[in-house]
Amino acid sequence: MSTMRLDKFLKVSRLIKRRTLAKEVADQGRITINGQTAKASSNVKVGDELTVRFGQKLITAKIENLQESTRKEDAADMYSIIKDERIQDN
Repeated sequence: MSTMRLDKFLKVSRLIKRRTLAKEVADQGRITINGQTAKASSNVKVGDELTVRFGQKLITAKIENLQESTRKEDAADMYSIIKDERIQDN
């Protein structure tokens, strides 16, 4: 498998637990793939960098592998966290 929908990747990798929530976050423009604003239907591939905004946190992760499904213990193997930063309110 060379690509996967963004919302499915977020759910399978457990970066976001529910696909509906992943879709909402993407539709609000809070996710970028390699610097480009992404939609839930955007495709991701190994090597892509995702940046996801969760409230006051900005998490940047690199996609390491794609799997249709994964056990909870293996989910973290699908990505590596590059940056985990807090957003400062001005």
